[in-house]
Amino acid sequence: MDDILNTGNVPYVSEASVSVEIETEDMTLNIGPQHPSTHGVLRLVAKVDGEKISSVEPVLGYMHRGYEKLAEVRTYPQITTLVNRIDWVSGFANEIPFIAATEKLMEIEAPERAKHIRLILTEMARIASHFVFNGAYALEIGALTPIFLAMEDRERILDLIESVTGGRFHPNFNRIGGVKPAAGSGPTTKKNVQDLPAGFYQETRDAMEKVLEAVERMEDLVGGNEVFKARTKGVGIISKELAEEYGVSGPILRASGVKFDLRTQTDFLPYDKFEYEIPVGENGDCYDRWYVRLLEMRESAKIILQAIDSMPSGPLQTKVPKVIKVPKGRSYVRTENPKGEMGYYVISEGGLGPYRLKIRTPSFSNISILPVLLEGQLLPDLIAIMGSLDFVLGDVDR
Repeated sequence: MDDILNTGNVPYVSEASVSVEIETEDMTLNIGPQHPSTHGVLRLVAKVDGEKISSVEPVLGYMHRGYEKLAEVRTYPQITTLVNRIDWVSGFANEIPFIAATEKLMEIEAPERAKHIRLILTEMARIASHFVFNGAYALEIGALTPIFLAMEDRERILDLIESVTGGRFHPNFNRIGGVKPAAGSGPTTKKNVQDLPAGFYQETRDAMEKVLEAVERMEDLVGGNEVFKARTKGVGIISKELAEEYGVSGPILRASGVKFDLRTQTDFLPYDKFEYEIPVGENGDCYDRWYVRLLEMRESAKIILQAIDSMPSGPLQTKVPKVIKVPKGRSYVRTENPKGEMGYYVISEGGLGPYRLKIRTPSFSNISILPVLLEGQLLPDLIAIMGSLDFVLGDVDR
């Protein structure tokens, strides 16, 4: 056989290399509407070429409840029961801009003590929301332990909110012109307006110390994990220009290096009386979006500790008519919700309820960036990128 294959002095050389490119059509994948990573009933129609995403189309409307139209057939005091359900993870914070917009039309102002209580509970809602994000996001990346720790720490915050408002998720605590008496404070009389429940200040101090400890623990447990860093660093980068172009807000905007926080721009809550930092990121990637939220929890705890130490005395409610009719006019108030900018545009024709109401929620604008953000990304990174936006579908399907 060797003699046959080798003739003369020329060795036999076998050339069997073949170079062929196989062209395939993009595959269409439906992710959701019921999927554990979509934070609600969201459907993504993704076209993929192998493991690379060619395009993504978010499909909304699976849980639309028509908050704005429901509000237009209710009185102003009744609307807080609706709006604190928009972002059910941070219900109290949803009430503030609507109440402030109504007070602006009525040209009234809540007492300083009521403003301080509003601020404290808003920051507690921010911490509770970020605890959910930190636990859930780590779980989506593949870590099981952090969510158990985050939920345990979050319970302390919810207990405090419940002790004041009587509700854990849907407080319905704000009133036009102030706040209602605390849930655990006993009966209210004209001579003695009851206030925060007994022991609230010390329990809050203890809880905030636990929050600061939890932030340190989460920074080591999650932020120091090599797998977590590999899945998030350099992934899903949102540049400063892209963030501003798409109108994203909140921690997502700040993670892209834009130092903008509505708490420093408005005066309906007394943030100007306290010292705190506004964390910003450098790269605008998934890791920065996670880390900015973690640092915000620390700053919120500092704000709360300052607020309870400087709580002014005085009434909880300014004088308002028994039957609230808002003068004809229109107003827009926006606030720094835990997920970003939330605003209410109220149009009044002088009746018992708004003639028109438009709600600007952060999640709707934040997920609008998904088609351009996911294009060209790898399919396994889709979950990490989507989870880093921390949206809630009640905030989207209004």
